Amino acid sequence: MEVTNRTQVTEFVFLGLTDDKTLIPFLFILFFILYVMTIIVNICLLVIVQTKSSLQTPMYYFLSCLSLVDVFYCSAITPKMLVDLISKRKAISFEGCALQYFFYASLVATESLLLSNMSYDRFVAICHPLHYTHIMTKKKCQCLVSVDLSIGFFQSLVQTSCSFTLQYCGSNLIEHFYCDVLPVLRLSCSNNFTCDMVTIYIVCILGMGPLMAILLSYLRIVFAVFRIKSALGRKKAFSTCSSHLMCVFIFYGSIFFNYLHPPSNVFTLQDKMASVFYTAVTPILNPLIYSLRNQDVKRAIILSVRNS
Repeated sequence: MEVTNRTQVTEFVFLGLTDDKTLIPFLFILFFILYVMTIIVNICLLVIVQTKSSLQTPMYYFLSCLSLVDVFYCSAITPKMLVDLISKRKAISFEGCALQYFFYASLVATESLLLSNMSYDRFVAICHPLHYTHIMTKKKCQCLVSVDLSIGFFQSLVQTSCSFTLQYCGSNLIEHFYCDVLPVLRLSCSNNFTCDMVTIYIVCILGMGPLMAILLSYLRIVFAVFRIKSALGRKKAFSTCSSHLMCVFIFYGSIFFNYLHPPSNVFTLQDKMASVFYTAVTPILNPLIYSLRNQDVKRAIILSVRNS
């Protein structure tokens, strides 16, 4: 019996989104449509930004990178979730779970850092408009994105290596619909204190760090905008930031709702809904917000439709 209990699990089984079979067809159709629309909308925005000369600016370069990250971000979770909705047994191999978490964690961190880059771009554009083209050069923007990707994938490699080198010899039932670090670590029969600390430090640094950078950038922007004498000028300055701010609030709001609450041994329905929001809904909201609220993007879309 002792030997059996010490056997390393080879697969995990998801509890899934719901046990209500009447909801499954509705959820499958809903998330399938969301996923297809997410891919289409993000790729269309990416193509428009890359092909329209009027959008060849640092702001839209970061936006196109954000769209690309969102495509891979939702693809790391949603396809498996859709398959599990119509499967009797929602299983994933141990290696598959590690791989899913690796890409999920790396892309979430990359998106967080990209959002901070976009706030820095707005800060330079509004507070130092005369030096904008000299500060936000193409090479600098590419370097910032490269650093974001490097940090995102490196920290994910650290977290994944730490979490999935532990011993898992008990229950293999994950109270979730994908491999997230918190429900996975609950199943470990090893001392996971070190991994808990690593996860806490990384989440705090890569969660609060970019958020503080965003808040400081917008604090400086607010002071700069209030020094503008023209009401029209102030409105135009704020309008260039509104889309980005909405994306920031949605992204961080849903993540903080899910992670910043008292620890519990039970993963509640509210936790799952928050996870659904930032894994399946947020990736489609980002391009829609920028498309609907940004005049340059709307004009580019209208011209593309007319030309086609």
